[in-house]
Amino acid sequence: MKRRLAREIAVQSMYQMEMNEVDANEAVTMLLTEAMEENESEVELSDIDATRAFVLELINGTWSRKDAIDALLEDYLKGWQISRLSKVDRQVLRLATYEMIFRDDVPGKVAVNEAIELAKHFGTAESGKFVNGVLGKMIQDVDQLKSNR
Repeated sequence: MKRRLAREIAVQSMYQMEMNEVDANEAVTMLLTEAMEENESEVELSDIDATRAFVLELINGTWSRKDAIDALLEDYLKGWQISRLSKVDRQVLRLATYEMIFRDDVPGKVAVNEAIELAKHFGTAESGKFVNGVLGKMIQDVDQLKSNR
């Protein structure tokens, strides 16, 4: 299973969940099916179950803590409100915050780097810089934030 692909599917799924009010299973199934049909990704049939499980773990972990994550992000969004962000940037920041603060298997720098790449891939020309700025401030406080969770 490729974690980068799983993160891409997680961000796209959360976007679908917010835009179309579908549940996580429906969004993930649709995106995994598309990825396999288009053969754009390196999803192997043997990896489908592991990828699906990891994607759902990311989505459910992020979504179940969405209010706490959004409140935390508000502290680091100088001059911005979470509701005013693009839907893509919002999902990328939520996922990265979840991985940085609520998971112990992802180093903070990895979460930040992955988020920057996701923002560049799915967002606007400025998304990568914006995400880097927000998460760059947060990573300085990551140990304290983890202890407060």
